[in-house]
Amino acid sequence: MMNRIRKGKSRTIKSGAIPGTLMHIGPETDASVIIDMIDFGPDQITEKQIDEEHDLKGYLETGSVSWINLTGIHNANRLRNVGDLFELDDLLLEDIMNTDHRPKLEEFPKHSFLVLKMLSINESGHVESEQVCLVLGSNYVLSFQERTGDVFEPIRERIRKDLGRVRKLKADYLAFLLIDIIIDNYFFVIEELGDKLDLLEQRVLENPEEDILQELQSYKAQLITVRKAVFPLREMLSSILKEDCDNINKVSLKYFRDSYDHCMDVIDSVEAFTDLSNSVRDLYISAISNKMNQIMKVLTIMASIFIPLTFIAGLYGMNFNYIPEIHELKYGYFIILGVMLVVTIIMIRFFKRKKWF
Repeated sequence: MMNRIRKGKSRTIKSGAIPGTLMHIGPETDASVIIDMIDFGPDQITEKQIDEEHDLKGYLETGSVSWINLTGIHNANRLRNVGDLFELDDLLLEDIMNTDHRPKLEEFPKHSFLVLKMLSINESGHVESEQVCLVLGSNYVLSFQERTGDVFEPIRERIRKDLGRVRKLKADYLAFLLIDIIIDNYFFVIEELGDKLDLLEQRVLENPEEDILQELQSYKAQLITVRKAVFPLREMLSSILKEDCDNINKVSLKYFRDSYDHCMDVIDSVEAFTDLSNSVRDLYISAISNKMNQIMKVLTIMASIFIPLTFIAGLYGMNFNYIPEIHELKYGYFIILGVMLVVTIIMIRFFKRKKWF
């Protein structure tokens, strides 16, 4: 679905660093920083890739809406240049470079800062999380991504083809569209997780193998990843609906209310899948227990059959010269074998009548 560029898993440690120090915390990458800009209004659109950060300055002085998307947040110098141009606080820039933040909303004098998590399913079928930061100003939206590939292409197409309201409304509506499409993509992830849970449940019912428990633990870890993305997002959207965001007009709140409803739907799905995964785990434990009980039942029946046979063999296998029942019998050995066979048949018929096997 998305072209993900990730190199390494190591993380930078910034213990003891001065607040506001720009230091990348997240997966290491050597990919170049890419700045894409779309400047648009009702009657015009300009789309280009920006080579130098100062080239953005001319678009800030127009009455149009500018969407600047920066891919690659590991370069502190380029991020600082963008921050100086848009008068972004050092602590805000620090939060952009720290990819471990939970979704949140922060207000600054000239802009609003939003942190979200963009989820996707990687090639191995696991949920992958990427931090996306938005800076909403009066006539611009800055978006910061960790790596190339996103879910924003439908919005770019709307702007290019002048579909919907995006070219007619202000920057806060564009910010809503970015947030909304991230939330909509959660439904795709949830659907994938639902299909995976159905397959796990089917495997438990058909053949509860040992590796299923490990897969269930991995599944719950993916649910936790979704939970960490969605639950704080609910709080962020709730703050926007309480008119805590100065850069969002009251007229636009109805759109964010729709996103809030979608977020609640995702939360309900996550909670439902969490309960269902627990049920599948209990079903697995019950299936394994039943399987073990069946094995123990067979072993018990076999042991029960051999108990009287062992008694007979032990009784008539004692080393005495005179055993009344068989000492004078020419075919005593075969008679004892026949007795053992009769006893075995009687016990098997008894167990079947009791429906023990």
